Amino acid sequence: MATLLTRARTARPAQLLRLLIGILIPLLIVGVVAEDLVEKARFAFETPLLLWIHSFATPSLDRLALMFTTVGGVSVIAPLSAVILAFLWWKYRSLAYFWALSVGGAAALNVIMKLVFHRARPELWPRLVQESDASFPSGHSMYSMAFVVALILMSWRTPYRLLVLVLGVLFTLSVGLSRLYLGVHYPTDVLCGWLSGLAWVLGVYSIMANHRSGQPSS
Repeated sequence: MATLLTRARTARPAQLLRLLIGILIPLLIVGVVAEDLVEKARFAFETPLLLWIHSFATPSLDRLALMFTTVGGVSVIAPLSAVILAFLWWKYRSLAYFWALSVGGAAALNVIMKLVFHRARPELWPRLVQESDASFPSGHSMYSMAFVVALILMSWRTPYRLLVLVLGVLFTLSVGLSRLYLGVHYPTDVLCGWLSGLAWVLGVYSIMANHRSGQPSS
């Protein structure tokens, strides 16, 4: 924490914005939710919200949700991440380290968090998909967010950054919402998955950028 405060005092505006909005605030929200889960607290809005989402269920939306939950899952994200890692290792070695730490680190962190909090999944209606691991935080949400944020950062100084940003945001939102629609996660699982993935990748980026430059990066 002292290191973060020191960086905040010496940071330029872009850095400060990234530190506050991208790392500190998300971590604070995740910490508040996690503390409540440890104390076995319940969030009153979650079950009504899930039931409201389920009220819109149709066969077409079922298929759409299943598509996004498949594409955003480890069976697709992991091989795709490995292909991108191989390409970066061949062409841009420093970016390969960043990619591996961002996406691989987020996956490892998610496993640890699930083991620590071990939240049971919602059981509100017969589900179209079955999940056996813990509910908090959503792995799909965390993986997809880490994947997308890493891609956005790597493409930020290219002509494709707007396209990657828009498509990436739509993708990770769709993946997270599909998990709610399918009833396999509570809203706070998805929210904290997104925030944890965001904070992790931006944290990795900040550390590696500072290490390369020897000073705060813009």
